[in-house]
Amino acid sequence: MGYTAEDEALIKEKWDDLLYSCTKICKNDEDWNFIKRAFFLAKEAHEGVRRRSGEPYLLHPIAVAKIVIEEIGLGVKSVVAALLHDVVEDTEYTVEDMERIFGPKIASMVDGLTKMAGVFNADTSEQAEYFRKVLLTLSDDVRVILIKIADRLHNMRTLGSMPLNKQIKITGETIYLFAPLAYRLGLYSIKSELEDLCMKYRFPQQYAEITQKLQESEASRKEFIDKFNAPIIAALNRDNFNYEISGRVKSVYSIWSKMQRKQIPFEEIYDLFAIRIVFKPLPFPSEKTQCWQIYSTITDIYTPKPDRLRDWISMPKANGYEALHSTVMGPDGVWVEVQIRTQRMEDIAERGFAAHWKYKHATISQDEDEFDKWLKQIRAALNSPTENAVDFLDNFKLSLYTSEIVVFTPKGEARKMPFGATALDFAYDIHSKIGNSAISAKINHKLEPITTQINSGDQIEIITADTARPKPEWLDIVTTAKAKSAIKSFLKRERQNNIERGMQMLKEKMKSLNIQLSGRVLRKIVPIYESNNKEELYSKIGAGIVSLDDLEKVLKVNSKSKILKFWTLFIPQKKEEETDEAGDAVPATTPQKEAGDEPVFEIAACCKPIPGDKVVGYRDPATGKIIVHKATCDELNRLAAQYGKNIVKEEIKWSQHKAMSYLVTTELRGIDRQGLLLDLAKVVSDDFNINIREVNIHSHDGIFEGNVSLYVKDAESLNAVMDKLREIKGIDTIKRTIS
Repeated sequence: MGYTAEDEALIKEKWDDLLYSCTKICKNDEDWNFIKRAFFLAKEAHEGVRRRSGEPYLLHPIAVAKIVIEEIGLGVKSVVAALLHDVVEDTEYTVEDMERIFGPKIASMVDGLTKMAGVFNADTSEQAEYFRKVLLTLSDDVRVILIKIADRLHNMRTLGSMPLNKQIKITGETIYLFAPLAYRLGLYSIKSELEDLCMKYRFPQQYAEITQKLQESEASRKEFIDKFNAPIIAALNRDNFNYEISGRVKSVYSIWSKMQRKQIPFEEIYDLFAIRIVFKPLPFPSEKTQCWQIYSTITDIYTPKPDRLRDWISMPKANGYEALHSTVMGPDGVWVEVQIRTQRMEDIAERGFAAHWKYKHATISQDEDEFDKWLKQIRAALNSPTENAVDFLDNFKLSLYTSEIVVFTPKGEARKMPFGATALDFAYDIHSKIGNSAISAKINHKLEPITTQINSGDQIEIITADTARPKPEWLDIVTTAKAKSAIKSFLKRERQNNIERGMQMLKEKMKSLNIQLSGRVLRKIVPIYESNNKEELYSKIGAGIVSLDDLEKVLKVNSKSKILKFWTLFIPQKKEEETDEAGDAVPATTPQKEAGDEPVFEIAACCKPIPGDKVVGYRDPATGKIIVHKATCDELNRLAAQYGKNIVKEEIKWSQHKAMSYLVTTELRGIDRQGLLLDLAKVVSDDFNINIREVNIHSHDGIFEGNVSLYVKDAESLNAVMDKLREIKGIDTIKRTIS
C-alpha cells in the first residue's frame, strides 16, 4: 500500500527543507544529482513502509541526512549515505547494487551502516558484537560512525512511539555508548541532547521538574548574567576585540547527575551556567596569546580560582577540543565558569570531528594529530584477538569519557594519560611487556609503588623484573582500556592453565576418597569453596588458592543455606489486548498458566533496591531469574546496552501487603558539635519509630563523617527520615549508600 496525499505532501516538505540545507555543500550539478538519485532510490525502496509512530519511513533517512549537514557539518557523500543507510538492511537492494549505482565509497559507507546480522560466538553478546563491528568502521571512514550517531539522535528524538522495554534498551545503550562516543568525537551539543533525551524517557517526572525550575529561574539568571558580563563587555570593547559573549545553561541531565551524585536538591546547584566568549582573532599575535590576553582582562575584574584553570590551548584534548576555562568569583559571592575560545575553536567544539578535519587540512601540522593517535589506540583494541565483544565494549567505554593529564618519560617525551591513571597504566601505555613485568616506578626520581596515581607534570621511570607477573587485583587499579585488555589477556592464558591443573587435582583427590566426581557433587562443593561455577573452582585449586586437604570433611557436612525473602515483586497482568513487537495481538491473559511459570525475582546486589524504588528487570539467560535493579543503576545501563533483549518488557511493581523492614545504610557528613548524636537518635527513634542497627561516626578537625544503618519499610519512609535528618543543625549532607 502506497502513501496518502498527506504523506506525499509531508515527504515533499521535508525533502525541500533538506535541499535548502544542501545549498551549503553542493558545489555543482553533479553534487545535486548525486543527492537526488539517492533520495529517489530511497523513496522507491521504502515505498508504503511506516515507522512505529505511523509516519512514512522515508522521513527518517531525510531527518538523518539533515542532522548530518546542519548539526555535524559533513558533505555530499555523507548525505547520500545517510539517505541510503537503511536500504540494504530493510529492502531487496544489496551492497553490490549500491556499488553499481553509487560507486565503491558509498557502498562501503552503507555497508558499514547496515546492521550486522549472522552467527556470533556463543560467549558474546549479540549487541556488543554489533557495536564492535560498527566501531570497526573507525579504522576505515570515521564519517560512518558520525552518520550512525545522527541515526541514533533521530531515533532518540522519536522514541516516544516505542514500547517500554525498547525504550529501556535504547536509552541504556545510548547513555552507555553513543553519548560518550559523541563526546569523544567532539559533538558536545549532540552528546548533551542524547543524555537529556535518555533522561526524558527513563525519568520523565524528574526531567519535567528540573525543566520547570530552570524556566522559573530564567529571569533572575539573566539578570545575574547581565550584571556579570557588563564590566567584561566594557573591557573587551575598549581593547577592540571582535567577540560574542553568551551565558550557556547546563543541560538538564548534567544538573540531575550532579543532584544524584551529591544527593542535593536543585536549589543547591550553583554552577547552573557558564559564560562563553568566542572571538575572531587578529592575524597577529597568535590565537593562544590573544586568548590569554582576554583571560588577563577578565581576571583583572574578577578573582580567579587557581585550581580551576584549564588550559586546553597549549595541550588540546584528544578529540581536538581547544579552549581556556577559568572559574572566577562573580557578584554576590557566586563562582562562575568562563570559557574563552576563538571562532575556529568554537566550530571544532560544536561540530566536532568534521570541523576539526576541515581545519586540520587547511593547516600544515608537523606533529601527529591527537585525534589520529586516539584512533590508532581504538584500532589496536578492535583488532585484539583475545577479547570477546563484551570485554571489548567495556574497555572501549573506558577510553571515551576522560579528562587528561600530561606526564613525561625519563627522556622527556610527553605522553597523555587519562586523569586518575596510575604508574601501571603508564607502563602498559609504553608496551604491554613492560606492564606485565612492572614491579615499581620512580616518579620524579622517587621510588613509589606501581599502583601510585600519577599527576600532570610527573616524570616516570618503570622498574621491571623478569619474574614479575600481572595480578587479578591490578584490574581494579588500572584505568586505561589498553592496560585492562593486556592484563585480562595474560590472566586468561594463566587461568586456562590453572583450570586444567585444578581439574586434574580434583579428580585425583576424589579418586583417593573413592568418590565419583559428578555434577551433584560439584554443585555442593562449588559454593562451599566460595566459587561461582566449576571453572572458578578448578582455577582456584590450580592456583593454590583452594586446598583440598579438608575435602572429605566438607563433603560430610550437611550444610543448608537459608534464604529469607522479605519482599514480594510481581508483574501486573495485562488488562486489555496489547500488541507485541511484531504488531500481532497478544491475549490479555495467557491460558493454562502453570504454577511454575511464576517469575523468580532476585534483588540486584549492585544497587539493592527497596520497596518504593522504581525498578527494572533483567532476565538472567543462565538461570531464568529476573534480577531487579534500581532504574538509576549504572550496571542496568550496561546490561541494557549489551543484552537489551533480556530487559523485561513489562513493568515490575512492589506488592504492598507485607510490612517488613529493610536494612539501608545512610552516609552522613557535617560539622561536629555536642549533642549531635542525641538529636539524630531522637529523630530516628522517637519521631519515626525506626530501629537503628548500627552507628559508626568519627570526628576530625571539627568535621564528622560516618554511617547510620536503619531498618525502613520502603523508599518513601527512608526519604522522609533523611529529609528530617537534613534539618538537624550541623548535618551538611546525607545520602543513601549500598550497604
